Amino acid sequence: MKLVLLGPPGVGKGTQAVNVKEHFNIVHLSTGDILRSEVKAETDLGKQAKSFMDAGKLVPDELLLQMMDARLRKPDCDPGYLLDGFPRTIPQADGLEQLLEAMGHKLDAVISITANEEELINRLVLRGKTSGRSDDTPEVIRQRLEVYRRQTEPLLDFYSSRKQLKEVDGIGDIPEITERILEVLK
Repeated sequence: MKLVLLGPPGVGKGTQAVNVKEHFNIVHLSTGDILRSEVKAETDLGKQAKSFMDAGKLVPDELLLQMMDARLRKPDCDPGYLLDGFPRTIPQADGLEQLLEAMGHKLDAVISITANEEELINRLVLRGKTSGRSDDTPEVIRQRLEVYRRQTEPLLDFYSSRKQLKEVDGIGDIPEITERILEVLK
């Protein structure tokens, strides 16, 4: 099973990624984890990425795609994978599509977990209080949601036009949401 998981901040992507990964016995690939791993291992790609990160800049798509290419070619990805946090933009999605095609892979589905904005803000403010995360304030959350709407929401049409998009309601108990995801993947 080869999947992409999309959704705005606070919708529970991380939690659901773990549940889906375990259900299908596939690898959960987070862009942030891959970046940190490459930087820590001091690979050529990691060194290049670090120079952008240290300057407070976004790592360019080309570099992210090279990292994803290297990661997806590792043997633990053979049974399948769940991409979390990638792609985030149309150019990244185009690049991923080309990369997968070159590898002879095709996405089985793109899962979009949805929830209304007020619910997301409430969840993230609560998370901020319990975890001590200083970036979980209503103002910062609204800004992150706006960035998601501007950069990542266009992927919904991109994948819908390819008949790969599966939307799942992200409101409810964690097991209930997991069950909805598994149901749309049958």
